[in-house]
Amino acid sequence: MSDSAKLSVAGKDHEYPVLPGSVGPEVIDIRKLYAQTGTFTYDPGFTSTASCESGLTYIDGDQGILLHRGYPISQLAEKSSFMEVSYLLLNGELPTQDELDTFTRTITRHTMLHEQLATFYRGFRRDAHPMAIMCGVIGALSAFYHDSTDISDPQQRMIASHRLIAKMPTIAAMAYKYSAGQPFVYPRNDLSYTANFLRMTFSVPAEEYEIDPVVEQAMDRIFILHADHEQNASTSTVRLAGSSGANPFACIAAGIACLWGPAHGGANEAALNMLHEIGTPDRIPEYIARAKDKDDPFRLMGFGHRVYKNYDPRAKVMQKTAAEVLKKLGVTDPVFDVARELEHIALNDEYFIEKKLYPNVDFYSGVVLSAIGFPTSMFTALFALARTVGWVAQWNEMISDPAQKIGRPRQLYTGPTQRDYVPVAKR
Repeated sequence: MSDSAKLSVAGKDHEYPVLPGSVGPEVIDIRKLYAQTGTFTYDPGFTSTASCESGLTYIDGDQGILLHRGYPISQLAEKSSFMEVSYLLLNGELPTQDELDTFTRTITRHTMLHEQLATFYRGFRRDAHPMAIMCGVIGALSAFYHDSTDISDPQQRMIASHRLIAKMPTIAAMAYKYSAGQPFVYPRNDLSYTANFLRMTFSVPAEEYEIDPVVEQAMDRIFILHADHEQNASTSTVRLAGSSGANPFACIAAGIACLWGPAHGGANEAALNMLHEIGTPDRIPEYIARAKDKDDPFRLMGFGHRVYKNYDPRAKVMQKTAAEVLKKLGVTDPVFDVARELEHIALNDEYFIEKKLYPNVDFYSGVVLSAIGFPTSMFTALFALARTVGWVAQWNEMISDPAQKIGRPRQLYTGPTQRDYVPVAKR
């Protein structure tokens, strides 16, 4: 593409610079479009709009590529750890062993919650959805940690980032415990990030939870695979909230609220519910036929992706992880037989191949989380736990960008034109 793009409006030509990225599509810089032409662009869903400049995550949906700071997600999931990936996203480079040890120790020492927050949990109904609890508790953190809300101070921003990453597993585990009517379990500093979360979730006073290395590795991979995913809906929400100068805890609470939607973070829960609805492998052809019928509202959940028009690279890793977990745990639930058979049929059916409807990460992660013992209501909460590091990294990047302005999308107005008020007696 040339160094500039020409746009003709009302018979007058205007040129706008074309900005190259390090990889991926170039973008047309239209920041002066309205000032010069009095017109806006129209892009519902922002499918063709670059809302920011970022060096965190790159996605090529056509090729099935996902990079964090340049590193392929498959390599990170297979060879790295969630703590290492968190350091990478926050700092831009993989850590040395000393840097990783220091970072891990810092996160570990921030895992405790202020004790008064336990009282806050008890204000929710026992059957409250974990995401409702997490929205409230994360938003309330700013009332407890006043020493890390000054976004103009880089040191306070980093402290807030560490606190959010560290406390999210504790908050999520307490949300689960509260809904199950079990006592809260405090974190242990001698355990890994992921092992600590599993113990806080499943351990009870009468019986210590035994952490299976296969399960721990599977959870760590799930966290890595969900750590960041470019400018998706929840990340854009965090950035938009942050652009107003809101404190980091409020911004992450906004991201959690957005993630809660079934079209976003709730997709793995929807996929598992679909598998339960199908019930047994012999009913799969019936549901495959329904999915192909354009007049039938039924659709296969966990297949296809808004961005990926190829195999979701995260799904390849998750597929292998699902097989390992199911084998290790010896799970015999029929829903997993349905998942395996549905996956096999879809990957070999010309209809799904032609439309590039491959199983995505949500299809496999729901299966794995269910096998480990999480109820479906916790699936999105676990997504939020993992995505927090991405949100925090994106928020930090945005705050550090001198070109960042408060978000203010415009619109194509189609309502009534100006008219005069009519008194109620004359209407």
